[in-house]
Amino acid sequence: MEHWYGLPEAMFTDRTIQDYPANYNYADEQWRFGEAGTLWKQSAERGSATWQSTIDELLSLNFTLVPTFTIYEANRDVMRERNAEWHDDFTLPALMRFFEPDPRLHGSYHFDWTTGMEVAWRDNFRRWMSFVNDYKNAGGRVAAGSDSGFIYKLFGFGYIRELEMLQEAGFHPLEVIQAATRNGAELLGMEDEIGAISPGKRADIVLVEGNPVSNFKLLYGTGHMKLNREKGVIERVGGVSYTVKDGVVYDAKALLQDVRDMVATARESEATKEAAQ
Repeated sequence: MEHWYGLPEAMFTDRTIQDYPANYNYADEQWRFGEAGTLWKQSAERGSATWQSTIDELLSLNFTLVPTFTIYEANRDVMRERNAEWHDDFTLPALMRFFEPDPRLHGSYHFDWTTGMEVAWRDNFRRWMSFVNDYKNAGGRVAAGSDSGFIYKLFGFGYIRELEMLQEAGFHPLEVIQAATRNGAELLGMEDEIGAISPGKRADIVLVEGNPVSNFKLLYGTGHMKLNREKGVIERVGGVSYTVKDGVVYDAKALLQDVRDMVATARESEATKEAAQ
């Protein structure tokens, strides 16, 4: 299961349909996702018989959850996502326009997003994360995915944020890495080829200065701001140095610079066109 659609509904105990308002319009995406923020609290409580029986049934089916928490994060703090520090350097202007509210575009639905909606979604996340963590603790497979390309989430950066959110859900950092590697390989039926560093498998590795188990922020392309106590200055550290894909070594920082240059060129081109009008 990617996302979570249908999961809380399967645990309704006092209704068969979500508590929609009488004039509800499913085609209005802000309304749809706003109402979705109240869904988990209408479902069974954590630890209840229904909650546990749902986990047991999914386990019996060898079911995999790929929650993609990160793609919904703007629902709990839209200003944070809109102003993520990597947008200026790494998000093309055309993609940034796609992210902005527009009823014609899927996922661009924060037309008049309110504090109340964000509060509801924070509670929604807490309940949803509890289920995913309980499922993992019961032996269920959880894999990492980001669904980036929508809702202010940029490819690569959104994936690292998903690792952070799995940790927020209660996963130990090593369990997060397992979700991002072995579990994903098992889900694809490729565990004999990828998903672990071992003889006979493809050499798919990222090399980073520092220990991401202690801080996943080291994996962001922008790195991480850290105080150098000896020098008394703030330094930007981390960022993947090299990516090894099937044995081929790529300079990750050089690739990031290529993207930065493409974005800068696109911005300059648009600025020139605007000035000429």
